[in-house]
Amino acid sequence: MADTDLKYLTVDKHLINDPAYHAQWAAKKLVWIPDEVNGFIAASIKEEKSGQEMVVEILDTNKKLTINRDDIQRMNPPKYTKVEDMADLTCLNEASVLHNLKDRYYSSLIYTYSGLFCVVVNPYKRLPIYHEKVIELYKGKKRHEVPPHVYAITDTAYRSMLQGL
Repeated sequence: MADTDLKYLTVDKHLINDPAYHAQWAAKKLVWIPDEVNGFIAASIKEEKSGQEMVVEILDTNKKLTINRDDIQRMNPPKYTKVEDMADLTCLNEASVLHNLKDRYYSSLIYTYSGLFCVVVNPYKRLPIYHEKVIELYKGKKRHEVPPHVYAITDTAYRSMLQGL
């Protein structure tokens, strides 16, 4: 199988596992805050006020806002960027799930798991992930041994069906 085909199935872990990037992430105290246009946006906690309010700075605009603590959702560490199974997220919340789906979609990684379920975000374009070489990659493999794909689900179902005979 060509490396160009794998880019539609797997994530480059070199970028995600960079220690300097992890340190930078931890220092910023990143969180998700609600946004009327995008659903949620990334922000950095700047100050904890008394009571339920916190001051955050939006990453894209550097604009500071005072927001209720209950409206803030925790952000996952960088090692969970484009995670294949969202059940593995340490911060399993609406913002993190939506961000993971969006991040994978814009990287043409349209298949994701959410526990037992395969989640597919349709790109309305042809991707080179539906040919014989890809089918062979998934034959006889357990789901956790290969990247998320409908072929992993169908192969597991087929093997289960054969065992039930």
